[in-house]
Amino acid sequence: MAGKSTKKARAGKKAAKAAKPRKAGAKSSAATSAAARIDAKIAELGDWRGARLAEIRRLIHEVDPEVVEDWKWMGTPVWSHEGMYALANAHKDKVKLTFHHGARLRDPEKLFNAGLGGNQWRAIDFREGDEIDRAALKALLREAVTYNTTHSVPKSKGSTAKEKPGKKKVATKRTVSRSDVEPKRLSGGNPQIAKGDGDAPVRAYIAAMPGWKRDVGRRLDVLIERTVPGVRKAVRWNSPFYGVEGQGWFLGCHCFTKYVKVTFLRGTSLRPMPPIAAKDPNTRYLHIHEDEELDEKLLVSWIRQASKLPGDPLF
Repeated sequence: MAGKSTKKARAGKKAAKAAKPRKAGAKSSAATSAAARIDAKIAELGDWRGARLAEIRRLIHEVDPEVVEDWKWMGTPVWSHEGMYALANAHKDKVKLTFHHGARLRDPEKLFNAGLGGNQWRAIDFREGDEIDRAALKALLREAVTYNTTHSVPKSKGSTAKEKPGKKKVATKRTVSRSDVEPKRLSGGNPQIAKGDGDAPVRAYIAAMPGWKRDVGRRLDVLIERTVPGVRKAVRWNSPFYGVEGQGWFLGCHCFTKYVKVTFLRGTSLRPMPPIAAKDPNTRYLHIHEDEELDEKLLVSWIRQASKLPGDPLF
């Protein structure tokens, strides 16, 4: 009888415990995704900071469709691609976008305005009323993704449920060879990049351009994106090409020992014509040398004109 009474008492305690309401703010199911939490954070902010965070997130997804979203440090959205590369925090008077390896990234548009003294992190503080230079920010995000994919960086653990007791992760050591970090370069230092369509192969080409030529490639890419929204991109014959859907290709570039060659496939129709003639009667070249001052106004004019002409089908 005593045994039965004890069992009943235990059962009663369990039932009473189960019936107690959960405290407000207690953690919900571990299945709650990072994406849903970021959605909730944006909705919770409900002001210009929420709109800015949503815009930053949208640009990240445009640049990096394979991005992994994490939720860390008691409410911080984090974006990873083979390791963390960016995170965002909403403060009272600003939204801060921090780049994990910002000190190692090229920032030709000088977007970084915070954390400039550190040897790793860099940040952009957005305040109410600030406008985002979308093309420049997307170029910087691409640079961050490319850094992660071409260097050995700590991999993000992601937003996952806790490990089951008794199970331990087995650490694996990855040997990074020179071929993992640097693609092969051909004569003149031109990167050897596999052919492909879209932004990723062009991004890989630019990241592999040697020395000062990399800055030229980044700047050219930013100017083209800004001037021709929705521009098509591809890599063929170890060169990036830019085009317009349904019109063909209007521009390409290639590294040589002493300069970067920018090819306008319908260059003879531009006014004024780019300075260097080609064997093809329709094509003109612009050669960009180290430390040469670039006339960006004229270059943008050529890009705009070229994008409106019937392009070359090429491939």
